[in-house]
Amino acid sequence: MSAFDPDKISVPTGHYIGGRFTDSQSRSIDVARPSDGRIYAGLPIATPEDVDRAVENAWTAFKTSGWPRMAPRDRARILRRWADLVEDDVERLAPLEALGSTRPIREAASWDVPFAAEGIRFYAEHADKHGGEVVATDSDRFGLTISEPYGVIGAIAPWNFPLVMASWKLAPALAAGNAVVLKPSELTPFSVLRLAELAVEAGVPPGIFNVVQGDGRVTGDALCRHPRVAKVTFTGSTRTGAAIMATCANHGTKPVTLELGGKSPQIVFADAADLDRTAATVARAITGNAGQVCVAGSRLIVEERAANQIIDRIAAAFATLRPGATWTDDATLSPIISQPQCARIEGIVEHARASGATLVTGGERAKTNSGGAFYRPTLLTGVAADSAIVMEEVFGPVLTVQTFREEDEALALAAHPAYGLAAGVHTADLGRALRFVRGLEAGTVWVNRYGRSNDFMMPTGGYKQSGIGKDLGRQAFEANLRTKSVLIDIAAS
Repeated sequence: MSAFDPDKISVPTGHYIGGRFTDSQSRSIDVARPSDGRIYAGLPIATPEDVDRAVENAWTAFKTSGWPRMAPRDRARILRRWADLVEDDVERLAPLEALGSTRPIREAASWDVPFAAEGIRFYAEHADKHGGEVVATDSDRFGLTISEPYGVIGAIAPWNFPLVMASWKLAPALAAGNAVVLKPSELTPFSVLRLAELAVEAGVPPGIFNVVQGDGRVTGDALCRHPRVAKVTFTGSTRTGAAIMATCANHGTKPVTLELGGKSPQIVFADAADLDRTAATVARAITGNAGQVCVAGSRLIVEERAANQIIDRIAAAFATLRPGATWTDDATLSPIISQPQCARIEGIVEHARASGATLVTGGERAKTNSGGAFYRPTLLTGVAADSAIVMEEVFGPVLTVQTFREEDEALALAAHPAYGLAAGVHTADLGRALRFVRGLEAGTVWVNRYGRSNDFMMPTGGYKQSGIGKDLGRQAFEANLRTKSVLIDIAAS
């Protein structure tokens, strides 16, 4: 799919509750396109009353629609039909996704939409492939466990991959028989509304999937507090995740799944089989979506004798990227989501330079004359291990470089006191690779690659303050079920 005119794309508005769009009398906020800074829509902020209406609607649908007690294969059939509709709707969904996000139209059409659809199919196939078990008991008793849906799941999705991240929340929850109330990010709120329309068209009962628009302070907080919300799932910053966890603990002690921040290392040894390929991998891991990825490989830790070669190759790769609006078909560098975030990246880089870091390339905004927020891929050497730019999540195309001589030194540099989301290891030595797989505190370790594949069975989630629980994999499905123990006395009376 190629370029489109952003001014000719209409966006759905309002909340989506009970299978239809609903207006809100609450205040609204402006939504801007990151590619050019233009305000293109207004967004209602769902009040606690609006959230209550959405949750109660979902609860009623859960109790009366038959969705949780539907034959699992019938539920799977509906979800597969939904996935087909999503995939067939790429001409509508991809421009809607690209318009107000950081996702270029070519990537939205070729990856985001198909990936979201395939994720729904993956979890549809889990619907009839799980169950309880008979447990060992005394001979005059019969014990078993039963898996049941929670009821209403509150889902809060991030802005960086709106469709894909929403599908990660929705698909396992719905396949397990739950209802979902989703709050998308106020920065990228519209494509999931189309996703909800297509769900109802596929046969998901109205109310089983509701969308409330709004911000975290009002809408997200009300969703987490609601007594009918049995569980909350969230992807975003560690700070916000901690606040959500505290709210859930104080309002019902409900469980949470949290996929949070990261400061992920990419460790390169001099024996890496192909330094050109390795450098290209390292560069993509920090420039994909302009570094606005939770698992972005933002810390290069490279063996000293290979450092200059790798740094030169990465700088050359950075220079080839072309910033441009997401609706053009030749841009290879995404915009930063907002002007405030771009200014934050600028400030962190400037502070690092003032503290002694050496700028190899980048370190400034890209001049596009578009009004958008673009930041050039940036490479910094000479950074202190305890500096802010090494410790803090930048969420932009900024890569720091640290060097080592011995394996133990590399592991020590890779360790982070707070984060443990992902890591990459590049080496031709299998034994060394396995030692690092064991030694790294990270929820995901990639060896001689960096980034997820389309293998949905591979769960994702972090250690330490990078999160609790998993998205994707069998684990994400099971996390949307609770277990009931049953003990039956069968002795003759």
